[in-house]
Amino acid sequence: MIDRKEFVRRRKQLMRIVGNEGICIVPAAPERVRNNDSHYPYRQDSDFHYLTGFAEPEAVLALIPGREHGEAILFCRERDPEREAWDGVRAGQQGAVSEFGMDDAFPIGDIDDILPGMLEGRARVYYHFGRDAEFDVQLIGWVNRVRARIKQGARAPHEFVALGHILHDLRLYKTRDELRVMRKAAQIAAAAHVRAMRAVRPGMNEHEIEAELLHEFRRRGAVPSYEPIVGGGANGCVLHYRANNAPLRDGDLLLVDAGAEYQCYASDITRTFPVNGKFTPEQRALYDLVLAAQHAAIDQVRPGKPFGAYHDAAVRTLTAGLIKLGLLKGGIEKNIREQTYRKFYMHKTGHWLGLDVHDVGDYRVDGEFRELEPGMVVTVEPGLYIAPDAKGVAAKWRGIGIRIEDDVVVTKGDPEVITTAVPNDPDAIEALMAAVRK
Repeated sequence: MIDRKEFVRRRKQLMRIVGNEGICIVPAAPERVRNNDSHYPYRQDSDFHYLTGFAEPEAVLALIPGREHGEAILFCRERDPEREAWDGVRAGQQGAVSEFGMDDAFPIGDIDDILPGMLEGRARVYYHFGRDAEFDVQLIGWVNRVRARIKQGARAPHEFVALGHILHDLRLYKTRDELRVMRKAAQIAAAAHVRAMRAVRPGMNEHEIEAELLHEFRRRGAVPSYEPIVGGGANGCVLHYRANNAPLRDGDLLLVDAGAEYQCYASDITRTFPVNGKFTPEQRALYDLVLAAQHAAIDQVRPGKPFGAYHDAAVRTLTAGLIKLGLLKGGIEKNIREQTYRKFYMHKTGHWLGLDVHDVGDYRVDGEFRELEPGMVVTVEPGLYIAPDAKGVAAKWRGIGIRIEDDVVVTKGDPEVITTAVPNDPDAIEALMAAVRK
């Protein structure tokens, strides 16, 4: 668990940046209806969670720097024994203060009466416009109510400022507590991948392996951080394959891209392994190349290196290997310059990781890749995808899709790979799979 004091510290840090002329408004995620009167599983808005740790819907956080009667205000649902008998216990206003460290709390039903008064006297409103159209209209209405009283001496906000740029830069740097939770999420996901390797057999269906992943997540107190990709054979060449309903054939590879979310923090792992437990020579040749590219990329995940450096390292390794295998022709520099490798490797080598799988934070500053710094967390995920109908490619390579993805923390020294509990070395994968087939 992340200590309550850390949430308090985050709110104070944001308010220092905003200053006494500003007010931050952050609503909780709305509940979403799946069908009729059934809802999707509720997941709190990441920014709201980052600042509060509060898991309930129907809540709004107002941060009002310098306010004499309290700076951190939470509007939330009241305690209601009848509703709590149906939906579970609520924190209520007292819990918002005692359990979540708010300076004050009010019933969400009173927000129309109270929040406009909190907006009065502030010059700028920091808010995420465009996420929730209904709340956008509500906020504009509150501001207009203050503006309507300007002739009576009210001072209304005159500027809306995008909250994301400031808040997301804070989220980019993970604290010790956050890294501890992320390591736990990584351990859970790694255990699920190991379980998948042990379970798979020719003749099974992709959805059976998906079930193994989900079972391991839930038994360890996690949920999927995204919809798992379980692609056998040529399905592994579909980057965002989600059907997960095809039979697994002897001799094919299985690409599994699945992460666990633990206490709202994500992990993101991809492993590719043989359905029958043994790589063919062609599969092994391509797998070794992807693994070499990953090693080269991870070595670039160091402070002071530009974010793009580890993608460039992966591209160079993959391009050289593809030329050696005869899948590309010509020199390395020409192929890189002309991006011929994109026929087989069409995505970037990684992204930020945190409360969101594709986490927030700018990749470029003033047009240039930002430098990596300690506390940032990235994925490193090179791959090769030889389409089953690839032209000009020998039949032995076609239909092979491989991706290897790990989660890496930028430290002051060597990169810290937090997903090593599931092997990515091909010999280790074969040994693990052979052990359960004896």
